[in-house]
Amino acid sequence: MDLNLPSAEQIALRINNQIATEMKVRPQQIGVAVGLMDEGSTVPFIARYRKEVTGGLDDTQLRNIEERLLYLRELEERRVAILKSIHEQGKLTDALMASIGAADTKQALEDLYLPYKPRRRTKAMIAREAGLEPLARALMADPTLDPQVEAVKYINIDPAAYVALSAEDIKKSQAGDESVNGGVPLVPDVKTALDGARDILAEEFSEMAPLLAKLRDFLWSQGLMTSKVADGKEMAEEEKFRDYYAYSEPVRLVPSHRALALFRGRQLGVLQLKLSLEESQEALVPHPCEVMIAKHVGIESLGRSADKWLAEVCRWTWRVKTSLSLEMALFTQLREAAETEAIKVFARNLHELLLAAPAGPKVVMGVDPGIRTGCKVAVVDATGKLLETSTIYPHEPRKDWDGSLAVLGALCVKHQVSLVAIGNGTASRETDRLVKDLMKLLSAKKSDQNTLQKIVVSEAGASVYSASELAALEFPELDVSLRGAVSIARRLQDPLAELVKIEPKAIGVGQYQHDVNQFQLSRTLDAVVEDCVNAVGVDLNTASVPLLSKVSGLNAGLARNIVAFRDSKGRFNNREALKEVPRLGDKAFEQAAGFLRISGGDNPLDQSSVHPESYPLVEKMLKQLGQPVTEVIGNKELLKKVAANDVIQKLVDDKFGVVTIKDILIELEKPGRDPRPEFKTATFEDGVEDINQLIPGMILEGVVTNVAAFGAFIDIGVHQDGLVHVSALADKFVKDPHEVVKAGQVVKVKVLEVDVKRRRIGLTMKLNDSAPSNTAVRSQAGERVNNNGAKTSLKPSSQRQQTSSAPVGNTAFAEAFAKLKAKN
Repeated sequence: MDLNLPSAEQIALRINNQIATEMKVRPQQIGVAVGLMDEGSTVPFIARYRKEVTGGLDDTQLRNIEERLLYLRELEERRVAILKSIHEQGKLTDALMASIGAADTKQALEDLYLPYKPRRRTKAMIAREAGLEPLARALMADPTLDPQVEAVKYINIDPAAYVALSAEDIKKSQAGDESVNGGVPLVPDVKTALDGARDILAEEFSEMAPLLAKLRDFLWSQGLMTSKVADGKEMAEEEKFRDYYAYSEPVRLVPSHRALALFRGRQLGVLQLKLSLEESQEALVPHPCEVMIAKHVGIESLGRSADKWLAEVCRWTWRVKTSLSLEMALFTQLREAAETEAIKVFARNLHELLLAAPAGPKVVMGVDPGIRTGCKVAVVDATGKLLETSTIYPHEPRKDWDGSLAVLGALCVKHQVSLVAIGNGTASRETDRLVKDLMKLLSAKKSDQNTLQKIVVSEAGASVYSASELAALEFPELDVSLRGAVSIARRLQDPLAELVKIEPKAIGVGQYQHDVNQFQLSRTLDAVVEDCVNAVGVDLNTASVPLLSKVSGLNAGLARNIVAFRDSKGRFNNREALKEVPRLGDKAFEQAAGFLRISGGDNPLDQSSVHPESYPLVEKMLKQLGQPVTEVIGNKELLKKVAANDVIQKLVDDKFGVVTIKDILIELEKPGRDPRPEFKTATFEDGVEDINQLIPGMILEGVVTNVAAFGAFIDIGVHQDGLVHVSALADKFVKDPHEVVKAGQVVKVKVLEVDVKRRRIGLTMKLNDSAPSNTAVRSQAGERVNNNGAKTSLKPSSQRQQTSSAPVGNTAFAEAFAKLKAKN
């Protein structure tokens, strides 16, 4: 048959229609959005400045379109490649082409392609070359035939002559070497004939796409994921994977974090994983999947001569040909779903962290705590410029407390420091105490610095920045550890501007980030950074290269050119001056201009998010009002006159519609508004600085550092995050922890459980919950003694070390506090 492939236009239309159906929007909206993306428009630009043409698609919808578009285009490319391959083999039929055309997933495509996929020489191929296919067909067609009798007809060498052959000749025969038996593989006996016929049928059965789909669905709905400890690994990895030494759970219900923990355990050789059924089903003879295979191909057990042999073919198909491959496929499906969920969790946490409240343009002292090597100190001015650095040694072994206070006090007075940012790593609470003494000292001396505030900030990723090429270029003479103090100070002033300098993966607010697809993770996190930067906007005259490079339409090269131009020519006084930057063309200007702010420039509109392409529309508004732009910006009463429906309709033309006009009016009312929340800080409890000082029942204030699928991690100032399980986040059912908390949020929690040995802290945000009276009692085996004296296993949990950017935990933290689920 001729290969009539759909045109590029037809494929594009099919993709657009499918995405539109899935997202429940009009195909025209998808078509416009995809067209803009293909032209080089970014998601932030389309979401902000092309609402009119996309029908108001927001950035979340556009990101989903972008993701789905990539998958479906890859699917179509694979579909075409498969059709061409089968057509070249001369095996493409109308029915097969229709089935391939209807396949809507990559898995479905590969199932259909499986019988035609080029492969190494199989036993079924050898059997066909030996002429055994008619035997297989005969026994399938007529089970009344006696397999033993029929098989005799296909013996093609005298048994005595076969015995006389050398091993080398037999091997050549199997390989189809024409020097032996004319290239026809040898069939010396009945068993060989029947085994060959079995291999032919088993291969055919195992390549039936509808059957594979049925088996896959059955195993997904009924299968259990089980694990046990690998030989010799129990003692070596006891703490990390003890939960999974005898574990079983329906595969479809395994949550993301637990699946990734299991797969990590297998990768490390600690766990052995298996897909099985309930014991009652597993013990059935024949196996339920063998029954499904038999039913699908029409094999029944009616006492006929070939029925037993055909049943053995079904058993062989399941045990040898499909069970392992389906297990691998379903584990892959589980892993991909788990990775997708883990990446979503990381993305949400990163989004909240990047959009955390900025302290603003204040002089900040950053302190990177340390013990033996001392605390590194850096003071930056209101714009983030480094003013001075120092190193103090208040802790072991020097214990120069008074000397450290003197140094810090002198820096505060000299530079009029407003805020002290203390990194939350090793010795952070001890250093927090030092700064508290500093505040008392300054207050007693009635210094101008008696309003000094201190804040403990996350230093996740600071060490990555300190050792980066970017930091080396910015501070070539500065010690690596002192660069970290600068980063800590700056991230308090503006978390977004500082964190964009760090690779998102190194910020450490995800779970199992090193175990997931790194390409997908990077692409997703880069998109989050891009969305956050453009949502806030960037000051064109102060932004760094890393920050500018995240602006819509710009890249690292253009960002460097902008900074170089700014350094040589002076500040930008208007957005139009951007067009003078080398290599910054019209498209880049179109994409970037609206997100770049200029304060105190020639045109007040340049400090807003109104795009230059809309300036003529603003001029029309100003004419109607008879007022200059300086009188209109921020003037609600004047803007209300324009917001009247009859006035808006007069402004509508072919280029600007009602949606755009209303957006501009909102922006003119509060130009350059920052979408980030008001700056707040948590106050850690005095005298509670170590996990050993925690007592069940304590109510403490803390900061959400990470949100996972199973709960939220809270920094309560003891160098170890505690976990609020999802069931303890609120007095109502919570499906997604992100509904209740987000990274950076200040919350009150009650201590429920403390496991000092394993450094596990159980918390609750339901402050009326009572803590178990015996929580702190632990045996050396990690067991908890309950009220009746019995020992119950304390499930290990994943945890996040605040001083590390390592992935969150090694086991399912949710298991650690299973009792919380029971309470609810």
